[in-house]
Amino acid sequence: MHIAILTFDAFNDLDSLVAYAMLNRIALLGDADWQVRIASPTPRVTSMNGLTIDAHEDLSRVGDADAVLIGSGMKTREVAANPAIMGQLRLNPSRQLLAAQCSGTFLLGQLGVLQGVPACTDLTSKPWVVASGVDVVNQPFAAQGNVATAGGCMAAPYLVTWLIARLKGIDAAREVMHYFAPVGEKAADVERALAHVTPTLAPQAALAA
Repeated sequence: MHIAILTFDAFNDLDSLVAYAMLNRIALLGDADWQVRIASPTPRVTSMNGLTIDAHEDLSRVGDADAVLIGSGMKTREVAANPAIMGQLRLNPSRQLLAAQCSGTFLLGQLGVLQGVPACTDLTSKPWVVASGVDVVNQPFAAQGNVATAGGCMAAPYLVTWLIARLKGIDAAREVMHYFAPVGEKAADVERALAHVTPTLAPQAALAA
């Protein structure tokens, strides 16, 4: 299972790295086929807070990934205006799970994935995501078919829960959420995430069973 987290220069640390850590929990539990990869147009990218990381892969493999998550960042509109980058993002919602957080929703919209699909984004990005023609809803998470979006940095666990539920099943998603949730609040956090995600799963949840 290949999951690519699209991460560009000036990326939001929380969007990419929280999702990376949570998704990679499946590999740490012993699934040798589960690969979570930071995919970037350059070998190294620096976050909006000055953290520089090495990419695992370039964008050429994104079209072959089983799932793609697009994080946000301060240069999202510059990325969207770069034909050399956008031309490599050959995403296909008919055979890939596609997820985006905050301004990453703008990129999904620019790629034509969100036509007629209600989507979420953060409050800072919302004006120009709406102006681009995306139907933004006032909630932290939304999913329709193979496409999911989330709004706000702390909404990353909702995307992770959705991706794991779709790829590994609801029990695996529950286990990962329970591991990362704060002590004393684990049950509440798990149920909150599942309350957002579970209604969007049927009938797709059967694919991961």
